[in-house]
Amino acid sequence: MTYLLALGDRAYSSWSLRGWLLFEKFGIPCETRFARLYTDAFPEMLKEFAPSRLVPAVKTSDGLVISESLTIAEELASRHPEANIWPSDPNHRAIARSLAAEMHAGFGALREACPMNLRVSYSNFSPDASVTKDLRRLEEIWATAREATNSKTPWLCGEYSAADAFYAPIAARIAGYGLEVSDAAQDYVNAHLNDPAFRRWRAMGLVDGPDQPFYKRDFALKAWPGPTSLSARAVPAGHSENTTCPFSGKQVTDFMEMDGRIFGFCNPFCRDKTVADPEAWPRFMAIV
Repeated sequence: MTYLLALGDRAYSSWSLRGWLLFEKFGIPCETRFARLYTDAFPEMLKEFAPSRLVPAVKTSDGLVISESLTIAEELASRHPEANIWPSDPNHRAIARSLAAEMHAGFGALREACPMNLRVSYSNFSPDASVTKDLRRLEEIWATAREATNSKTPWLCGEYSAADAFYAPIAARIAGYGLEVSDAAQDYVNAHLNDPAFRRWRAMGLVDGPDQPFYKRDFALKAWPGPTSLSARAVPAGHSENTTCPFSGKQVTDFMEMDGRIFGFCNPFCRDKTVADPEAWPRFMAIV
């Protein structure tokens, strides 16, 4: 079985992040289609995924279209039991599913006031009472899940599960808007910020087209609170140490410099996503 996955802007589309993590974190191959939100390209892309109107949407090799993140998670779990998308323990699995369902349907105040924007981090956002109520609820259910499942990992129910994929954009919102949460909840947020897959998605989001004006907020900016990226820059030319792109295996045409060394890539996007966060990319770090 092969899959085609429809996604929106990496920097802004929280549901796209969830859908992508369901494939990326569990090693399920897929081909992706991207279109920018609020452009004619977006509904045009979704014609291939009819009757879906939103992302993420999945199309299987036999033409079946799967809509909605919860359905995608359940279908992938059924079709790929070896991937362990949900916890194997029945009670832990029920807790993880409950968490994902509450995320899918709830936290409207937080989502409305703090749209995900992986390109910025704010220092002077003040949450109102409804957002604060959502934050306290998150603290409660995260702590309860970890206690009930006796989680010994940074994640909610033991090993990383679909529940964690669903809360990755919430972690991004807490980080991006500087929202105050308990120490335990902040540890969980930090686990997402340090997760290599999350870092790869954010690195791509940083260079995935121009800013979307809809998501601009007039708050003071501060540095992103996640890991500090290695210093790197795009350069117009150079003699690269590698002759083929670490991602595609194609001949190099675009170049970056890091620590005085030149590396090559097959196109500007491959180069720029690596410049944004070199350590997020194992294939690149392998040649470093």
